[in-house]
Amino acid sequence: MTEATYDVIIVGAGPAGLAAALYASRDRLKTLVLERLLPGGQISTTDRIENYPGIVRIDGPGLIEQMQKQVEDFGAEIKTGCEVTGLEKLQGSNISVCCANDRYTARAVILAPGSNYRKLGVPGEEKFRKAAAGVSYCGTCDAPFFSGKQVVAIGGGNTAIEETLHLTKYADRVTLIHRRDEFRAAKVLVEELLDKAGGPDSNLIIKYDTVATAIGGTERVESVRLKNVKTGREEDYPCDGVFIFVGMTPNTGFLKGFVELTDKGFVKCDCAYLRTNVPGVFVVGDCRVGATMQLATSAGDGVVAALMVKQYFRDPHWWDEPVSDLLQPAGW
Repeated sequence: MTEATYDVIIVGAGPAGLAAALYASRDRLKTLVLERLLPGGQISTTDRIENYPGIVRIDGPGLIEQMQKQVEDFGAEIKTGCEVTGLEKLQGSNISVCCANDRYTARAVILAPGSNYRKLGVPGEEKFRKAAAGVSYCGTCDAPFFSGKQVVAIGGGNTAIEETLHLTKYADRVTLIHRRDEFRAAKVLVEELLDKAGGPDSNLIIKYDTVATAIGGTERVESVRLKNVKTGREEDYPCDGVFIFVGMTPNTGFLKGFVELTDKGFVKCDCAYLRTNVPGVFVVGDCRVGATMQLATSAGDGVVAALMVKQYFRDPHWWDEPVSDLLQPAGW
């Protein structure tokens, strides 16, 4: 069994975790990053990134390769294939992190396990699961790649409506399908959606009581199989892409009973300083409440948490101070 002590342990090596590791290691804190698979997370499946400030265009693996090298050059240690199975608050202030047969101890922990897009689970979804092939889970990220195209969007919540409205700024035709006959999203968003669909020259079509049962094509998406849940009628609907907005699943199962989670598994925190209910434990990226699920903001989370680690080390009692008493430039 391996036992070692660090200043900071970061759980997860996606953009949020690597950004935290960069700032922590540059501050000469002994830093360990534990990753259950390989560095990158969801962004590794992205073949074209054009919305990361300062980088005109790069693919996900290329960006992560640069981030990893930068982090390791400053002395952070990255262990891959290390799935964290549990954490424990020790007597005093340290935190124990269990990973298979190994146990590590840290003065502070930054949780960055990320989340996964919820899948439809229909034929063709995995085959075309890249924007270049036609299946995407992020309109904000990939809408520009479908300029002048015809796309189908799937979902009925707030995110689905916001992302669908964004798609209409790029695609020639956007068809939103929803399995019910009314939307569960916020009223103001639904009103905006219906106004858009009802316009004289609208490029938005809404199909209610409809589900997707398959995604078809050869090299890339060419159609989606639609079924009306009330009539049973099916059709092959031509399109160039399918955007799936049916939610996210945070990778936080191992945190149950350790930090406070929402009913859907997202880690509760104060969104200013990213503190959880456990002193010394921060949370960053897509697995936390209030996350915007964007590459740049995930990296920003990592930076904030690493800076707040220093504040916690300076003054452990800072953890208990209300956010309302701390909101000022730099937080101290």
